[in-house]
Amino acid sequence: MTKKQTYSWALYDWANSAFATTVMAGFFPIFFSQYWSNPDNLSISTFYLGLGNSIASLIVALMAPILGAIADRGSFKKKFLIFFAFLGIVMTLSLGFIAQGMWQIALLVYIFSTIGFSGANIFYDSLLPAVSDEKSVDQVSALGFSLGYLGGGILIIINFLMISYPATFGLIDAVQATKYSFISVAIWWTVFSLPLILFVEEPQHHNQESISDSIKNGLIQFKSTFNDLKKLKVVATFLLAYWLYIDGVDTVVRMAANFAFTLGFDQAAIMGALVFIQLIAFVATLAYIKLSKFIGLKNGIYLGIAGYLVIIFAGYFTETITHFYIVAFLIGCFQGGIQSLSRSLYSRIIPENKAAEFYGFYNMLGKFAAVFGPILMGTVTLLLSGIVDDEILAARFGLMSIMILFLLGGYIFSKVDIAEGEAIAKNL
Repeated sequence: MTKKQTYSWALYDWANSAFATTVMAGFFPIFFSQYWSNPDNLSISTFYLGLGNSIASLIVALMAPILGAIADRGSFKKKFLIFFAFLGIVMTLSLGFIAQGMWQIALLVYIFSTIGFSGANIFYDSLLPAVSDEKSVDQVSALGFSLGYLGGGILIIINFLMISYPATFGLIDAVQATKYSFISVAIWWTVFSLPLILFVEEPQHHNQESISDSIKNGLIQFKSTFNDLKKLKVVATFLLAYWLYIDGVDTVVRMAANFAFTLGFDQAAIMGALVFIQLIAFVATLAYIKLSKFIGLKNGIYLGIAGYLVIIFAGYFTETITHFYIVAFLIGCFQGGIQSLSRSLYSRIIPENKAAEFYGFYNMLGKFAAVFGPILMGTVTLLLSGIVDDEILAARFGLMSIMILFLLGGYIFSKVDIAEGEAIAKNL
């Protein structure tokens, strides 16, 4: 482990966060509603968007732990990361060439791009133990998230300027600028993935195996680890808690722009808020990790859960642009912290020689949460819009529906004994 490897690993977050900001959280939800889908029925568009996010998450969830087991057996973490990143990059590039009204194709391409993004993250996360140790894991995890917010923030500022002033960039209008923004994400993602590919070395905890042997033995190992997981009370309890509370986090990330658009805020206000979140999160994530050193790792995650309950409550009552930016500020304060601490906590309570497989379970439950969150919010919004005949009120209740998941997640997380989990992991 060297500083070069650590920063090369962290820089991948800078690379792929452009997809999370410009595509997933920023332009795709709005462009899907206005250009590809039905701008006259926002509830239907919200439902389709939630459905697309859920399908992508379900696919990743089902394959994550099995692929993790195979990657562990044959030391294929980097190879799988490259494959999924390539899939995400190609699909993101394709978004720039889809014609108006083709919502089915746009949604399908978005699903595959999200699979690429999420699939690569499984193996990116699993390389964390290779570029950190017990003393530095919290800081290294936070460094990745922090660089991600900064990199994503820089590109979305450029993309926002492209859409606001297309002529300055030699573009015809905002539609063409949006399509070029998707293309720019693909290029950005490609370029800044290169340091990880070139400089991060994957440790080998098993004898090198062929792909066919890795698949066979990986499936056997998956079954064995699944049985072990049922006996690892600390890991299993944490995963259940994580499954619940990260649901809300992912839903806010994926559906916030659509929610704001439904409330009537224009694209400039929404994009400005997303940039604001990125810049606040860049600083706040690093500060959050330092705060957790004083209040404790577990209390740091409790703080994040409480913060998101406040965010959802404040989001329900959002009326003005000032309210909207206060909510954006709060998201920036807590988003990176709760994600970073969860990832580094998990790395402490799992055996390093099965990192990819255990991170497969970690991502599986994270993605299963993202299956239910967006579809829950979209379904509640759609059903209530027919009952109350008010799309805005329906959207507010749709947002509130995810609050219960933070409450349940916090309660189950209270049962996690971190010290016990660390001791067990060292003996496996």
